[in-house]
Amino acid sequence: MTIRLGDVTIDRVIEIPRSTLPTTDMLPESRKEIIERHYSWLKPHFFDESVGDLGSRIQSYVVRTPRHTVIIDTGVGNDKPREENALWHRRQGTYLDDLVACGVTPEQVDFVLCTHLHIDHVGWNTRLQDGRWVPTFPNATYIFAGEEWEYWRWEKDACIADSVVPVVEAGRARLAAPDDAIDSWLQFEPTPGHTPGHVNVRLTTSDGQAIFCGDLMHRTVQVAEPQWSSRFCYDRRQAAATRREFVERHADSGILILPAHFPRPGYIVREREGLRFQAAS
Repeated sequence: MTIRLGDVTIDRVIEIPRSTLPTTDMLPESRKEIIERHYSWLKPHFFDESVGDLGSRIQSYVVRTPRHTVIIDTGVGNDKPREENALWHRRQGTYLDDLVACGVTPEQVDFVLCTHLHIDHVGWNTRLQDGRWVPTFPNATYIFAGEEWEYWRWEKDACIADSVVPVVEAGRARLAAPDDAIDSWLQFEPTPGHTPGHVNVRLTTSDGQAIFCGDLMHRTVQVAEPQWSSRFCYDRRQAAATRREFVERHADSGILILPAHFPRPGYIVREREGLRFQAAS
């Protein structure tokens, strides 16, 4: 489904339609009985009946402004050695074909924006060609926060080595301040906690705004329970504080929210019982 906001279109490329972790593992401080209290609004749009748990996706957003074609976060990738996760390990998925089905070839992408540099957000930054990792989007400028790169560049992390360093070495990377404007429509906003340099991407159009908020939230229930941080958060306390401020500020704002892992984008709304997430139609 293509979303239109003014003169901008948004499409999703879903690489993996489910999570390998139950919600109570992803959110260690969560409690099953509290999650179940929210089923009245989490079902059906944010629940996966096939696994009996909240739904999750690994996906990219394709944003086309009047001037640029932009991809926000790039999933897991193909051929990557990821022995810790059988679903990701040396994957042979249809991501590039699905991107073409949206009307975009890799050569047409102008910018790749990484909200942060975790393994499931940078995978398709590169692809395997003649035994080496090369930028998947050969004409694109890859943009991520300088603080994020400074943190990860010193880590001996496989995904940095095969999915980020080759982009930097190819001269395709641009390190940005956490509030840099990308173009007339898109701008970074700092949202630290999940990682040191995590950023949101705010889209501003003549017909309203949208926010691509990466891993600020992993499961839809965190809109109502922002104190629950994920097991992968660098600073859980900071992540919870950043998330709480975000959901309170955007409640009833009419701004479209597009987290990286939610099954559907939608809106944060305030009801008598508290904050909820309402699926976009």
